This record gives sequence, C-alpha cells and structure tokens, in this order.
Amino acid sequence: MRVLVGLSGGVDSSVTACLLKKAGYEVVGATMSIWDKEKFKNLPTSSLKDACFSPHEEQDIEAARELCKKLDIEYHVIDCAKQYQELVLKNFKEEYLAGRTPNPCVMCNSTIKFEALPRGAKEQGIVFDKFATGHYARLSFDETLKRYRLRSAKDAKKDQSYFLYRLSQEQLSRVLMPLGDYTKDEVREIAREYGLKVSDKKDSQDFYSGDINDILGADNVEGNFVNTQGKVLGKHQGIWHYTIGQRRGLGVSADRPLYVLAIDKQKNEVVLGYEEEGYKKSLTAYDLRWLSVPEITKETTVYLKLRSSQMPFEASLIPEQNDTVKLEFYTPQKAVALGQSAVFYDADGYVLGGGIIKSA
Repeated sequence: MRVLVGLSGGVDSSVTACLLKKAGYEVVGATMSIWDKEKFKNLPTSSLKDACFSPHEEQDIEAARELCKKLDIEYHVIDCAKQYQELVLKNFKEEYLAGRTPNPCVMCNSTIKFEALPRGAKEQGIVFDKFATGHYARLSFDETLKRYRLRSAKDAKKDQSYFLYRLSQEQLSRVLMPLGDYTKDEVREIAREYGLKVSDKKDSQDFYSGDINDILGADNVEGNFVNTQGKVLGKHQGIWHYTIGQRRGLGVSADRPLYVLAIDKQKNEVVLGYEEEGYKKSLTAYDLRWLSVPEITKETTVYLKLRSSQMPFEASLIPEQNDTVKLEFYTPQKAVALGQSAVFYDADGYVLGGGIIKSA
C-alpha cells in the first residue's frame, strides 16, 4: 500500500513516516505550504517564533526534505496558501472582528490538512492509497454502525482528537493515524533510535506567535471596559484584542484580578469581572458534526471538552431545532468562549461529535 504522509518537520510526523516504512508501506512525504510570502512580506518575520502558521515554514520544509532523504522516500511540497487564506484566515478574521474566539486549528484540519493537502497531491499526479498524519488520536471502524470512530489517544496530555471532530466519514476512510497508541515520550525515543535530529525538537504550541492584528489588519476602535453592572472601568482599543477568560494585559486596576467575561460587538464593550462571575451552567452549540455515532436525537449524558487541554466533564446533551444542541453542565465551567468548539465524548473516549459555541 502506498501512503502519503503529511510532514510538518516535527518529531511526530517524522516518526509516523518511520513507523509506516518499517511496517512495509510504500511511503511518500508531503508538506503543505501555507505561508503567503507576498501578503505578509512587511512583517518583522525575524522576531516571530516557530508556529503552525509561520514565515519559518521553509525551515520545516528543509527538515522534512532531509528526513525523506534519510528514509529514501519521495518528497513533495503542496502549495495550500490560497485555500488557507480563503478558508482558515478569512474565518479567523471574521470571527475575531465579530467578538468571537475561533479555533483555526479545528478549521485547518477539516479543510486543509485532511482535504486540500491530499487533494492537491493528487492534482500533482502523486498516487497514494491512504493519507497519514502524526496526530495523537485513535481511529477504528465499527462494523455494527458502519462508521469510522475516532477515539482519544493513549497519551491524554497529547491527545488531539478535539481538533479532529469536524472530519467527515469520507475523510476518515482514507486516513491512518499511527501515533494514537504511543505516548510522546515513546515517540521521542523512537526518533532517537532512528537518529532523527528532530527527536528533541519542541512542539509548536501556537497557531501564530505574533500579534493577531498582523492577520486581522484592523484599525483600533476605542471602546469601554465595563463591569457586569455596566459601570465603565476603562478604555480598550478594539474588542479583537481580548478573549474570554483573559486576565493579563487588561490595563485596568482592581482590588482583585479581573477577567474578560464577555465581548459585546454591538456596544463595542469588553465586560470584566472577578473569576467567580465567569462561571456558566450551560451552552448552546450549532453547526454540528456527528463523528463516531449518527446524530443524537434524545437527551444524552456526554463528556464535554471546551478546550483541547481540558479534561472531559459530564454534561447533558439536549437536541434542539435548527441544527443546535444545548449542553447543561453537571458542574459550572469558566471561560466558555463563543466561537470555540464544544466536543462531545462518550465514557470510553470516543468522539461523538461537536459544534461551535453560540451562546453560554
């Protein structure tokens, strides 16, 4: 079987290629190029740290190319910059300017990494049977449900299933994820055994390491910081500079730390309050995707994640009209950000589905 491996230049995708070749697959390497040199040519790129969306992707490409030479496999670079601009960055900009907090990694996985990249490879004449990535998640096929099922990884700290809930059954049908049953430490040890330079390379934690206004390109618009009673506490220079749960960089003094509780686009206000004021009891999610199971049509207990690093917590999922669900938390939760993803799991760690947070 011929497998196209999406290579990022990091340790996880590199080890994925090594494991697949050792298992007897015919491996082909490919890296997606998403940085638009022309559009971002005026940025001080030397000051930006390595990130997923970064001017340093050329270094990642060279690292991936060197790996493929070491493994004696084909290597290709697939230009996905236009699709990334239209599908990921456009959504990112629209959501932030509307006072919401998008998750570009969720959007990128479903539209670019698992779609535009393999499609672009085929358009270049690259022949392959499966597409593999270095994501920490487990994939299987359920003969009873006739569905591919995605499950959280063995290494709970590195689990990336949260970012993959929008993948379709068709996308999952052509995917391999070899790292789901490994821990990060085991992956690094395998990299050392293969003598890979990236064995101790730090993980890229951020979508973008610079000022997000580099992407938004928005002029400052002065507005008010207010408390939950509407009292003006100070001035801000644009709602897009803030996210729900943020504590640092507010520039407002108080007797105790203040947090961003809400962002009001219509009033151009950022609502601040104490930590205990930020807890929510429920949320409504829309634009749903059902993954390991068909659509849930009755009230069901699920395990919910509002952030990738969060431990799942229990909630009641209540189907509503117009492709929405209400999720009532068993225990109140803080920093529930509109625009982020709410991902539902079962007790065994299978991703049932997810949606975008509409209200809380």
